[in-house]
Amino acid sequence: MSGNKTVQTDASVEAFLSAIEHPRRREDSLRLHRLFADVTGWSAAMWGPSIVGYGQYHYVYDSGREGDFLATGFSPRKANLSVYIMPGYAEFGGILDRLGKHKRGKSCLTINTLADVDLAVLAELIAAGLDDLGRHWQVLPS
Repeated sequence: MSGNKTVQTDASVEAFLSAIEHPRRREDSLRLHRLFADVTGWSAAMWGPSIVGYGQYHYVYDSGREGDFLATGFSPRKANLSVYIMPGYAEFGGILDRLGKHKRGKSCLTINTLADVDLAVLAELIAAGLDDLGRHWQVLPS
């Protein structure tokens, strides 16, 4: 079995964030960095070349596939911000209804800019996602 393509690296989170060219995306990313650190109480680590992650967990699926992955985090993409809250959003409809403008995927949501969302609700969602993840897997600090 092959391992995860996205793994934790030793790259500098601060260097990555300060190198974001678009001023609004850089500012939003720095605000997200503070928000995730405040909510989780953990230091950030780079996962792959472009994901800022907080915490991690080891999973083992019924298929035998296993690995390590970030517990929560975000990635400043060129066109938007991807926010990763594992394992998904099935039980968070009430929170998401109050979040503001976003699109959802299986375990991430896409936000154009932080001005589109309520940051207090995003903090609530991050905490709820970590609580949910912790019911399935042991979550450890970064």
